Amino acid sequence: MQVTMQSIGTVHTEARDLPRHWSVSDVKGTLEIDAEYAQGLTGIQPGEEIVVIFSFHESPEFKSKSLQQRPPHMNGEKKGVFRTCSPYRPNPVGLSVVEVLAVHGNRIDVRGIDMREGTPILDIKPHVKKEEASAA
Repeated sequence: MQVTMQSIGTVHTEARDLPRHWSVSDVKGTLEIDAEYAQGLTGIQPGEEIVVIFSFHESPEFKSKSLQQRPPHMNGEKKGVFRTCSPYRPNPVGLSVVEVLAVHGNRIDVRGIDMREGTPILDIKPHVKKEEASAA
């Protein structure tokens, strides 16, 4: 099945050396959402965490040899691609959880960036923790 997506915005950061994963990042940046989607940011507040789904737009085309990889932080042990956060994936889609610092119109200032300058944003979702979901 063919799935087509379009970006809803772009990641901006001045950082050039990025951490390997959002969970170990203090890097700040801005999520700039296209004006036509700006109303979709209503209710997002500083202090919240949001999930950013994005495209690994600079990753090379996936080849079957990448089904198993040796992530450097996993002691070089072979892992299946679906056990890793590698950008070399059958569908080059990434996910990061970032902290909202401020919202200004169609721009969200965040901390926890592990995405490069210019990364296309595919979607944003609330980060709902297990405790919050069971209380609802």
